[in-house]
Amino acid sequence: MEKASSYYPQHPRRVCPLIVGLLAVLIVAGLPPAARAQEEALQSLKQTGKAFAAVAREASPAVVFISVEKTVSAQAERLPSPFDDEFLRRFFGQPLKPQDTPGNRRLVVGQGSGFIISPDGYILTNNHVVGEADKVRVKLLDGREFTAKTVGTDAPTDVAVIKIEAHDLPVLSLGDSDILEVGEWVLALGNPFGLSHTLTAGIVSAKGRSRIGISDYEDYIQTDAAINPGNSGGPLINLEGRVVGINTAIFSRSGGYMGIGFAIPVNLARGVYTQLIEHGSVSRGYLGIMIQDLTPDLARSFDLEDTRGALISEVMDDTPAKKAGLKQGDVILSFNDETMESSADLRNRVSMTAPGTRVKITVVRDKSHKTFTVKIGELPAETRLASSSPDEMETLGLTVVTLTAELAEQYGFPGEEGVLVTQVDPQSLAALSGLRPGLLIQEVNRRAVRDLKGFEEALEEGGERPVLLLIRDRQGTHYLALERRS
Repeated sequence: MEKASSYYPQHPRRVCPLIVGLLAVLIVAGLPPAARAQEEALQSLKQTGKAFAAVAREASPAVVFISVEKTVSAQAERLPSPFDDEFLRRFFGQPLKPQDTPGNRRLVVGQGSGFIISPDGYILTNNHVVGEADKVRVKLLDGREFTAKTVGTDAPTDVAVIKIEAHDLPVLSLGDSDILEVGEWVLALGNPFGLSHTLTAGIVSAKGRSRIGISDYEDYIQTDAAINPGNSGGPLINLEGRVVGINTAIFSRSGGYMGIGFAIPVNLARGVYTQLIEHGSVSRGYLGIMIQDLTPDLARSFDLEDTRGALISEVMDDTPAKKAGLKQGDVILSFNDETMESSADLRNRVSMTAPGTRVKITVVRDKSHKTFTVKIGELPAETRLASSSPDEMETLGLTVVTLTAELAEQYGFPGEEGVLVTQVDPQSLAALSGLRPGLLIQEVNRRAVRDLKGFEEALEEGGERPVLLLIRDRQGTHYLALERRS
C-alpha cells in the first residue's frame, strides 16, 4: 500500500495527461449508451467553448473602441427616433445627449467599433461611424487612447479607413469571405452600447444579401450573432480568427438585436481599403450597361436552366460594353470565368475591377454562348454618387443624389427622373415625416427636378417657406411638406 501511495501521490497535476485521457475514454466507454451520448455531447460543447475563448484571446487586442464628435447647430436637437419601428437600422452607437458649446452650436458624440489591419496603425471601420465626424478617438484593449486621422471614406460601400500614430500594434488577419458557407460559426466583436470588447457567437445565416437599401454596392453576409448599437465597424471573424466581414447594420423593430445582422464581406472591403490607403479615394470599374435580374419567366424565354446571371436591358453608346460588342438582351453568365448569380453580383464585381483591366465576359445570345473581351472603363464622374452638400443635411435632415440609369434600375424607378434620397438623419423632421433612403423626389415646391443642380436651385427659390416635395415610391406618388431647420 505504501508503494501504491507513493506512486499515486495527492498531486493530480503530476499524473500523465495521456493516462488521464485514456481513463476518461475508458470511463465514457463503460457508460450506458444514453449516458455515453450525453457525455460525448458535453465534451463537444466544451471544445466549442474553448475554441471561442481562444479566438477571443487572439482577436480582442486588435479590436478598438471608436468615439466621435461633431459640432452642429444648436437647433439640430435630437428627437425621438422614428426608426424604432423600421425594418432596418444602422447602429452608429449610443448617441449621447448633445452638449452645449460656446455660441449657437451643439456638440454631438457617438461611438462605434473598428479593427487594426496593420502594425503601424491603419484601422478598418464603417463610413457611417467616422465619415462626418470632426474628431475621432480610438481606445485599445490595453487602455491606450489615440486621436485618429481619417485616411479615406467610401459611402457607396460604407467602408472607411482611419489611422493612429503607433507601432508594433496587434492586427487581425483577413480571411476569404467567398469560401464562407451558410451554417458556419462566426463571432462578432465590438462595443455594443459602449460595453468594450464584447464577443457574441452565431452562424452565417445567408450570403449575398442585396437590394436591402443600406448602401449602393451590397453583397452582405447575414448572421444571427448578436450585434447591437455600437458594433458598427467591428469584425465578424471565423473560428480561425480571421476577419470575414465588417459588422454594418441590423434588421430591427426595436432598435436592438432581433436575430438578423448584416456584415460587409471582407473581400469587397479589401479592394476599397487598399485604394483608400493608397489614393484616399476609390476608382470604380465601368461597363456602360443597365442590367436586371432574371425571373423564372425570363429564364424560360431565354432557354436557361435557372435564373442565375444578369440580363442586359440597355447598352449605352460609346462605352466599354458597346465597343466590345455586348448587346441588349444578352444574359451575362460569367465575369472572368466566375459565375454571376445576380445583377447585384455583376455590379459589385465590375465596380471593384480596376479601370483598364481586360476581362472575359460570357453571355447567352440567341441560345448560344459567346465570350467577349472587354476593357473595363472608369466610372464617369457624372455617374458617381456625388451627393448634395452637407447644408442639405443640416437644413432638411437628408442628402440626395441625381437618379442615374443604374440607380433607377437598382431602386425600381426605370424611366423616371429626379433625385434619390440616400441618407436621412434619424432624428430629423424629415425622418419623422416618413422620408427614408431609397425614395425618389421628383418635385420641389411644384417645380420638377431632374438632377442635383435643379434640386438645389428649387430649394433656394423657396426661401424660408416649408418645402413641398413630390415623393415617388414603388406604390406611387404623394406630397410631403417639410419645415426647414433654422
